[in-house]
Amino acid sequence: MKRIGLIIIVASLVLASCKKDENEITVYPEILFESISHSEVVQFENNVSISFSYKDGDGDLGYQDPDTYSLRIKDARLEDYDWFHIPPLTPDLLPLNIEGTFTVELQPLFLLGNGNQETTTFTLQVKDRAGNWSNQLVTPVVLIKDSL
Repeated sequence: MKRIGLIIIVASLVLASCKKDENEITVYPEILFESISHSEVVQFENNVSISFSYKDGDGDLGYQDPDTYSLRIKDARLEDYDWFHIPPLTPDLLPLNIEGTFTVELQPLFLLGNGNQETTTFTLQVKDRAGNWSNQLVTPVVLIKDSL
């Protein structure tokens, strides 16, 4: 019986040591879904805003050049990503451990098929200046309705 108790204690210690340290600094950006402005929209009428939190251990998210894109968003109904600019998120491009929230506004959605409604999700991912991609996040479903 003592042996089983010892095995349980050792197994617990091993599992506890495998947990990711919450304060661990990583050079790979991490993003987490926060909110979406609408779960239902009328085509051509409503912009959709998506907010996500980010963490980056060396603070190299965003670019000074507005023509350089580092956020990609894919509408599940389409094959290609739409790209967006993120400005630098640290002063003077300093290598700082950063975290915060970013919101991107999408153009009004529209129906692609012949029906009077469709659903979609959006997949987001950010890339830092070193070329490291974050994890992907997927939004909840958005219903798009015909305006008629």
